[in-house]
Amino acid sequence: MASAITVLFLRVVVVGGRWGGAVSPLFNSCLLLKAGREFLKPTIWVSPSRVVALGGNVTIRCEGRYLGVEFVLRRAGHLNPQVRTVPDGPVAEFPIPSVGREDGGSYTCEYHSITEPSRWSYLSDLVEIIVAEPSYPKPSISLSPSGGVSLGGAVTVRCRGQHQGVRFVLNKERRHFPPVDSDGLEVVFPISDVSREDGGSYSCSYHSRSEPFAVSYPSDPVELVVRDPSLPRPSICLSPTGVIALGADVTIRCQGQSRDVRFFLHKAGDLNPQRHMDPAGAGAEFRIPSVSQQHGGSYSCSYRPRSQPFVSSYLSSSSVQLVVAGGSESPAPPGLTSPIIAGVSAAATILLLILLLLVAFVCFRKTRAKAAASQHQASEGPWITSRRKRSRIETEQPQEPDPGADGLTYAELDGRALRAKWGAWALAPEPVLYAAISVSRVAPQ
Repeated sequence: MASAITVLFLRVVVVGGRWGGAVSPLFNSCLLLKAGREFLKPTIWVSPSRVVALGGNVTIRCEGRYLGVEFVLRRAGHLNPQVRTVPDGPVAEFPIPSVGREDGGSYTCEYHSITEPSRWSYLSDLVEIIVAEPSYPKPSISLSPSGGVSLGGAVTVRCRGQHQGVRFVLNKERRHFPPVDSDGLEVVFPISDVSREDGGSYSCSYHSRSEPFAVSYPSDPVELVVRDPSLPRPSICLSPTGVIALGADVTIRCQGQSRDVRFFLHKAGDLNPQRHMDPAGAGAEFRIPSVSQQHGGSYSCSYRPRSQPFVSSYLSSSSVQLVVAGGSESPAPPGLTSPIIAGVSAAATILLLILLLLVAFVCFRKTRAKAAASQHQASEGPWITSRRKRSRIETEQPQEPDPGADGLTYAELDGRALRAKWGAWALAPEPVLYAAISVSRVAPQ
């Protein structure tokens, strides 16, 4: 009779908890004393971040080890737990759609069997929800490198705030990082030997060292994608090929070797890839309707297993070039593939270099010719001086005065005689030169 009354008492307490009624600490201790703890403790975490702005959305998740259980979420200092029944899965979700200041605090969860309510799990670890303070502007966050990191590699998470002398906290779902104090405006969180578990969405926040609960708004999230070399690279193709007319429709197809994956289309220079999920097959199509100039560029693709959304294959082994007619790139004949287009570009570069070398050679020859002409003129200088002296001597020879010439005597220089005398160094035929010599009139004797 006593055992029947005890079982009835236990069922009444469980029903009260299921409907969210007030359960006193005395009843709780009595329940734990009678039922005991048999199941392993569940895992609890907050998504997307334990630091949340006023009015933001947050979800507390509790994951057990068995199916057909009922989860109970408890908040420190409150006697009204929340209850979720999950008959077909191991995870219960407790959403908080619009966070208020009263939602901040520490939470824990536990579960029990639906068919045997007296069999309970141990309590989970504590998780804390921190409501951000509007007076603390949100920091910025960045990854280096930003395009993903290979398994076993290293990455650095950099957080930058707007206050000095604060404590930075790095937030990631199901991961705890020790806070870092900073005397400046930013800190770095290095992650070495990257594993699959390091992939995920990160944000950061900061708070005063003297007021640990006056916390800034969380930064915008940034994704760390881990590239797994064991995943085969996908292939990519473009339809239609060649130069695409403005306003035409284009389809880029990515093909992998696994099903139930999510494909990502990457464009060179764009840090935000497009995504498409095709659970029915191992390929995905990205349609670009009404192509415009900004769609031109080089495309490649990758994929991620749906079970590991932050683990990625490497980019496709080749890329496709989308050339739009009238764009900045030179149009190529229809049907050219990406390697041929690249070869034409390389040939154009080589031709340009040859033209530059030819122009430099012509300039060099002209410079040499001018230098030779100057040197030749310098070597002719003494000869011209001698010729002028000779001409002056010949003009000074005494001649018969011409009374009709008004006292002027003219001397004629014969160019043929000079050429015969000087040979090849003679000047080209020139007009006959005359030297006018002024003489004094001589009085008749």
